[in-house]
Amino acid sequence: MATGNFLSITNLTVSFDGFKAVDELNFSVDEGELRVVIGPNGAGKTTLLDMICGKTKPTNGTIKFRDLELTQMIEYQINRAGVGRKFQTPSIYEDLTVLENLEISYPEKRSVTGSLFFKRTAEIMEKIEIVAAQIFLTEELGTKAGLLSHGQKQWLEIGLCLTQDPELLLLDEPVAGMSAREREQTAELLKSVSAGRTLILIEHDMVFVELIAQTVTVLHQGKLLAEGSMQEVQSDERVIDVYLGN
Repeated sequence: MATGNFLSITNLTVSFDGFKAVDELNFSVDEGELRVVIGPNGAGKTTLLDMICGKTKPTNGTIKFRDLELTQMIEYQINRAGVGRKFQTPSIYEDLTVLENLEISYPEKRSVTGSLFFKRTAEIMEKIEIVAAQIFLTEELGTKAGLLSHGQKQWLEIGLCLTQDPELLLLDEPVAGMSAREREQTAELLKSVSAGRTLILIEHDMVFVELIAQTVTVLHQGKLLAEGSMQEVQSDERVIDVYLGN
């Protein structure tokens, strides 16, 4: 069951050379929610994810994740606290197999000591096999990542996040460049992995958004323009005017 105060953002602002990419934004997400953030280019969507994961530091405002103030933490601390991030372009190890990619992202292997003494135990293999099944790559575990299709590479990067068991997963345009079938499969994938965790997605593909969205947040010029169900957002004249109408 969803509970409140999982992620709470208050008066969040960031300026780049005087331009406010995000402007006094108030935004919250409940535990267990699958939230989609949409809006025109330059609305501040990616910048919002950058600030949640610590890549960009806000000028003002707070980001509360459970009882943690993320603005006072750096990227690796935020990641270890349970926040995972998939960027727009897949960042995978193309010369390694799918299995090796998933293995190298396993939490125990990410420290120097962990790398030195890491062993592929039955427990780790079980975890990798579960993740591989979730991302439709069970049959590709022995395949080098560079040989995967674009869509499969996107799934693999989601898998790299999933091996770390994040409580909050941030996804930036996960279906960009995918075929129609891959988009449908990705919708299935995200519905599956959302069980037991919270997802925030940025997406421009409205057909895909309709497949997965529980709540949609619309940003415009760094501010919250509208929020609600997909049907409510689609019928909002302000959203039609600045985004959907285009």
